[in-house]
Amino acid sequence: MSLSTSKAPIPLYTATTPNGWKVTIALEELRIPYELKPLNINAFPPLSINNHGDFPIFESGAILLWLGEHYDHKHKLWPTDPKLQSEVTQWIMFQMGGIGPMQGQAGHFQHTTPEVNKYGITCYTNETHCLYGVLKSCLANKDYLVNNQYSLADIINFSWVVVHRFAEIDISDLPNVQVWRKCILIHPAIPKAMCNPTSPMVKDILKKANVA
Repeated sequence: MSLSTSKAPIPLYTATTPNGWKVTIALEELRIPYELKPLNINAFPPLSINNHGDFPIFESGAILLWLGEHYDHKHKLWPTDPKLQSEVTQWIMFQMGGIGPMQGQAGHFQHTTPEVNKYGITCYTNETHCLYGVLKSCLANKDYLVNNQYSLADIINFSWVVVHRFAEIDISDLPNVQVWRKCILIHPAIPKAMCNPTSPMVKDILKKANVA
């Protein structure tokens, strides 16, 4: 994402991935104008953006924190209380350092050579399920992760949990995680955000959730 001093739409370089959805969901929820620039994450050399006085931000978690601190003036996704802000930040770090890498590896091994990588599949699938268990514990008596209010903490973790089937993560024993996932899926901003850019996988997810 690249920020400039003008009020023009924010240029967003992204792809159809959970990390990309985090940002498009937040932008749609906050109704921040943005210009989608589809990105080929396998291109070489990688895209370099740092010109004309722009302020580029990379890493989806860092982008969410910037949007919360500088754009969420009505505190729809970023709370006012410093302790609650810290809780949201903790969940952002939890996803960035936990669910994202572990589930990403589980999906990688599932879809490369599964017959060879049985250890990798078992290791990363089990670890991801354990991390989902942390979500389950937090959601035991509430609908959302922080202060029972929808926030960036939910968006960043949802963006990976929503594609749990791709990595073959079973959530049948995590009923409150299922409810939380479905609750976020019906937010009006979700279909548009997850379809920027679109993909057959996204269409299938939204269709199964009856929000397509």
